[in-house]
Amino acid sequence: MSTSKFKSGFVAIVGRPNVGKSTLMNQVIGQKIAIMSDKPQTTRNKIHGVYTADNTQIVFLDTPGIHKRQSKLGDYMNTTALGTLGEVEAVLFLVDASEGIGGGDRFIIEQLQRISTPVILVLNKIDKVQPEDLLPLIEEYRKLYSFAEIVPISAKLGNNVSTLIEQITKYLPEGPQYYPEDQVTDHPEQFVVAELIREKILHLTREEVPHSIAVTIEDMRVQDNGVVYISAVIFVERDSQKGIIIGKQGAMLKEIGKLARHDIEKLLGSKIFMELWVKVKKDWRNQERVLRDLGFHRDA
Repeated sequence: MSTSKFKSGFVAIVGRPNVGKSTLMNQVIGQKIAIMSDKPQTTRNKIHGVYTADNTQIVFLDTPGIHKRQSKLGDYMNTTALGTLGEVEAVLFLVDASEGIGGGDRFIIEQLQRISTPVILVLNKIDKVQPEDLLPLIEEYRKLYSFAEIVPISAKLGNNVSTLIEQITKYLPEGPQYYPEDQVTDHPEQFVVAELIREKILHLTREEVPHSIAVTIEDMRVQDNGVVYISAVIFVERDSQKGIIIGKQGAMLKEIGKLARHDIEKLLGSKIFMELWVKVKKDWRNQERVLRDLGFHRDA
């Protein structure tokens, strides 16, 4: 039996929208718990992913992408992302190595100057970069901030992710095992199910719809035959968006349900029967009460 001490702690993943934060967490956890999309502002809540192996437990907080605020929902997302930085053992600052340093990266670095938490620079998407272009980029980042570690990775392919885990472990204190070994997230299943439905909408609908949708699970229970019944409501801001989500003769809604069902059955390990409803809540992203009702709570 191993006599080495158990190490545990919390690690925040921050970065501009669409740099691969959710992809990284899903790769580390080995299961989809955070939704992925090529559209910005995909992640809206703090997603907690739990990695347990080799006497180590890392609880990852995949924060919403920090971005220019355009609504109360945007305010909530930025407050959530920045509020995590002082609560963790380490911060992973994830950047897109194929894009160079942008204004959004500089803005985040300004926020990092305010904290004493160790910050690990993670250069993602190295599979899209020539090796000789990587060193100059690392030097540019070094001039802007004193990073505790710098680790190039490809979250999509899994390249160098094990090295990143090793580097994170150096900053974890001895501590308790917060979650059972087989638990990969602290979110209730209903939350993950709603997120999987939202992911399919993001993939299938046009530009005008994605930021205007929210999904809530109204009912989720195991029926006598062992099939899980799910009733979910998709909220949009305008009647025209409702029409897009439903599609001609309900075709789009059927396709959303079909794709989501595949992932949800994998998540739950059982067959599901799902009903999807579409409702209009005018300008919901700017109404505090509606945001609260839909589960978007500012951190105290």
